[in-house]
Order: sequence, then C-alpha cells, then structure tokens
Amino acid sequence: MTDFFFRFRQNRLALVGLIVILLYAVLAVAAPWAAPHDPYAMSAEAMLAEPGRDYWLGADPFGRDIFSRVLYGARLSLMVGAIAAGIALVAGTIMGMAAGYFGRWTDAVLSRIMDVLFSFPDILLALVIMAILGPSTVNVMIAIGIVYTPIFARIARASTLSVKEADFVEAAKSMGARPMAILWRHILPNIAAPLIIQTTLSFAFAILAEAALSFLGLGVEPDAPSWGIMLNEGKNWMEQAWWVAVIPGVAITLAVLSFNVLGDGLRDALDPKLRSKGA
Repeated sequence: MTDFFFRFRQNRLALVGLIVILLYAVLAVAAPWAAPHDPYAMSAEAMLAEPGRDYWLGADPFGRDIFSRVLYGARLSLMVGAIAAGIALVAGTIMGMAAGYFGRWTDAVLSRIMDVLFSFPDILLALVIMAILGPSTVNVMIAIGIVYTPIFARIARASTLSVKEADFVEAAKSMGARPMAILWRHILPNIAAPLIIQTTLSFAFAILAEAALSFLGLGVEPDAPSWGIMLNEGKNWMEQAWWVAVIPGVAITLAVLSFNVLGDGLRDALDPKLRSKGA
C-alpha cells in the first residue's frame, strides 16, 4: 500500500482528477443546501436570463436556474455511474471468475453470452434495452450495467485463468478448500487491481452514456435535472443563450475527463510491471 500511494502521488494529473471528483461528490451531496433555487421551479420572467447575481450561471428556456440544475445533475450522474458500474462489476466478475475457474461448458456458455453482448455497439445496445424497459432512472442504470458487464467478465476471466494455476491455489485445493472459498479468498484478491481500474473507467463511460441516452430522450424522466436533458434543451439556443448548453457540456467533460485520468493513475500505480521496474 505504501508503494501504491507513493506511485499514485507522483501522478499529479490523477491527483487533480481525484480532487475534481471529490468536489463533484461534495456538491452532489450538498445540492439541497447549495442550490440557490429549486431546480424544477419555472419562471417566465427568468427565461434565458444571462449569468448574473440572481442566476449565477444563467437560466434555461423555461426560466429554471442552470446552476441549481447542474448541482442536481451531478447528483443524478454520480448515482447512475456508481450503481451502473457496480452492477457491471458484480455481474461481470462473477461470470468471468466462474468461466475462468470452472472452464468446460461453463466457460463456453458464459463466453458465448458475452460475445453476443460484445457484438452490439455500446450505445446501440443501451438504446435497445431502454426501448424495451422504457425511460426511467432505474432502467438507465440497469441498461448501462448490462452494456458494460462483458468488459468486466473478460477481464475477470483472463485474470482468473492466469491465477488459478498458481501454487497457493493448488495448495488450497490440496487442503480441501471448496471452490467458492478458493474464488473468494485466493483468486478475487489477486485479480482485484484490473477490476478496480476498469470500475473507474466504466464510471466515466456510464456518466457519458446516461447523458447520451437522456439527450436522445431515452434516459431519465423528461423533467429530471440531467446533464443530457439540459444539453438537449439548450442545443437550439446556442446563438441567443450559449450558456444553456455549454455549461452542462463542460460539467460532463470535466467529470468524464477526471475519471479517465484517475483510472490512468490507478493503472500506473497498480501495474506490477512498473513496480518490478522500480525495484
């Protein structure tokens, strides 16, 4: 752990990404107290109001405060990203470890399922699932979780295949350890590093996917303070009120970029090849 923190601190870009993510998290939690206006409240007098004292980042075509909606949008995006990435992590890790450890027909069946999901482009598969389930926040999390499950499954399978032949696994088998105990106590801790890195990256992809689905009208509820919905509402007002679309676009860009650089920093810090070179 000391080596990990030392290497991670050397990556200043990853530290900046972590700070930005923590700032988003704090603002998301404090949104009910930090937001100066109700994110759903409309005002005919404030329609397309410019950024100023009353509306710090301006108002949208319905007279709603953009700053308040961005704060609540951060709350929604982080929640969707966390739960969607969690679904993909748990489901993909279980299937990948089972396929890699048990092999034979288990590997064949699970690998073919993952191949079918991989054959669809990410956004197309998400659109199909949302068209079947219908637009809602819960369905967005389920759809994004299903889309990114094959990525975790492949990582877990490949890592399990390389670890299950290790001496400590063979020793556990010889001592009569059950397969579930071996998977949980011996294999999972040794394949956790790539899964942690992929979780960070998938978090960013989930935020982007939620924004894309909401922009297309197949994401969260139409009145929800989603960054994607804000982009959709502001795309027709770029000449008269650029802030309506630019500000949520900047929020999405910063969030996705921060998670990506954080993932890169974690990869560099957890890479065993880099540790062996440093030694």
